[in-house]
Amino acid sequence: MKRICLLSVYITIAVLQLSAQMLVGTYNIRNKNNSDSLNGNGWGKRCQVICDQLNFMSPDIFGAQEVLHGQLMDMLGSLDGYDYIGVGRDDGKTGGEYEPIFYKTDRLRLLDHGDFWLSETPDRPGLGWDAACVRICTWGKFAGQTATDDEAFYFFNLHMDHVGVVARREAAKLIVRKISEIAPGTPVIVTGDFNVDQKNEIYNTFTDSGLLKDSFLASRKRFAENGTFNSFDTELYSDSRIDHVFVSPATEVQVYGILTDGYWAPDGEPTEQLKGHDAPQEISFSKYSRRQPSDHYPVFVRLAFAWE
Repeated sequence: MKRICLLSVYITIAVLQLSAQMLVGTYNIRNKNNSDSLNGNGWGKRCQVICDQLNFMSPDIFGAQEVLHGQLMDMLGSLDGYDYIGVGRDDGKTGGEYEPIFYKTDRLRLLDHGDFWLSETPDRPGLGWDAACVRICTWGKFAGQTATDDEAFYFFNLHMDHVGVVARREAAKLIVRKISEIAPGTPVIVTGDFNVDQKNEIYNTFTDSGLLKDSFLASRKRFAENGTFNSFDTELYSDSRIDHVFVSPATEVQVYGILTDGYWAPDGEPTEQLKGHDAPQEISFSKYSRRQPSDHYPVFVRLAFAWE
């Protein structure tokens, strides 16, 4: 009986430890548009590759950016076991891009959620400062399926403007302020396309806030052979990271990765069968173009929370 009791204790401890560990991510999937389709980067194929990649990685929760309503429905139809929160930025309903948060329903419970706009009037849709586009941040409060509500965390996902410098600067201040208001004393994850890299002074608004740290710098192990933006060009390299995962200071960041997976597509008619160097003659090759599923690379981070 004593051995059984001890075994139960060990199992309980293991379950609690696992519940505090999560794989999280951020993925700018690139909005669906005719120009990309004409250049060979149509959403139909990209959606399949993106969702296959996400199903393989199986993050507990991730933020996506540039998601139009039709793309949102496509992803929900292909992703395994996910629900989402978020609204279209243009009207607070289905208009314009979403910055949705997808989460595994068998692993996480949604306790609360909301949205605010990156503008002088965060409670309603509208352009902010010198921004070129309406911008929004979606947030949710979550807990593990076996965790108590006291072991909750908040997840914020956003897309800052690509043109307005003032808009990015003021949006960063607004986001930090909203985190303090919405999630005081609670573990926080902030993901998104920030359109500023680690060398920009606006990046420091987050890392100098006392509320957040960059998971790239905090990670114990990392796999990051490129930056996070690729412009649909597989040959480009940059050390700039504009897609970030910020976490609370007490959060343990175990591994961090920027995944540069691509896919291959034929250009026009099939080419002649080729043989590889030092390869068995039974293997034949065709010349295909290597493509990226998005103009951003996804970022995945494995972390463990520490509750006070």
